[in-house]
Amino acid sequence: MRQPPIGYTFPLSPDGRASLVPPPPWHYSGDFLIVEYRTNPEAVIALLPPELEPADDAGAVAAIFADWQSCSDDLHELDDPIQAQYKEFFLVVGCKYNGKPASRCVYIWVDKDFAMYRGYIQGFPKKLGSIHLTRTFPVGKAAPRVEAGGRFSATCTAGSRFVAKASVTLREISKTGPTVNDPPMHNTRHFPAYDGLVPDVYELVHSGGFDRSATEIWEGDATLTLGSDTIEDLNAIAPLEIMKGYRFSFAYTVYGGKVLAQQDKSALLEVRR
Repeated sequence: MRQPPIGYTFPLSPDGRASLVPPPPWHYSGDFLIVEYRTNPEAVIALLPPELEPADDAGAVAAIFADWQSCSDDLHELDDPIQAQYKEFFLVVGCKYNGKPASRCVYIWVDKDFAMYRGYIQGFPKKLGSIHLTRTFPVGKAAPRVEAGGRFSATCTAGSRFVAKASVTLREISKTGPTVNDPPMHNTRHFPAYDGLVPDVYELVHSGGFDRSATEIWEGDATLTLGSDTIEDLNAIAPLEIMKGYRFSFAYTVYGGKVLAQQDKSALLEVRR
């Protein structure tokens, strides 16, 4: 009997190597630039599913730029860096699940197809975009240092539209670090049905990780501008008050997540009606 092609994700192939995303665990190391700000609380609440409650500081948002290198357990991606390196920009809001602090990614752009697909598996609503961050190097005048006075910036565009621009001028080592995206991430895995509007999979998941580590976190003064002509209504959650900016490096490993709630198709169909 002829064996079917195999793989963790599409495309399937005889030996499975063609898969866009290899099976977990997935290991991540990256540089982060974060700007925390406050916006209209009602606009943030409107982005939450019914399973999540508003945070105490309901209008708080974290705008996060990340420059990642990732790999699976055998590290083969590191021998072909185009399979490992990508950048992304995402907006995270605070919320609560069963009364406990949580966070949620409401919009996210990424510049590689494998990272977008892997995001869907974890419940991140990723779209393709173009993201750039100021790099740091230990030598030369062309790179700021992670020290007082160091200035780091980042930009994101998507679909020929401006999405976001941020800058952080470092002032001192932070005593608290960023707080909006600190609680556990609660995202929604949403996979549409082929024959209708009601999804085949609709799950609230805790996108967790382990083996977390980070460098010293520097904080400072920040600026952030969101695009006014995007498909997403970023005007609704535009900054009304800039809090602080942060810069640091972070690493962790992901191997699955925890399903917290599921909706059956009949219940979702009633909601759509």
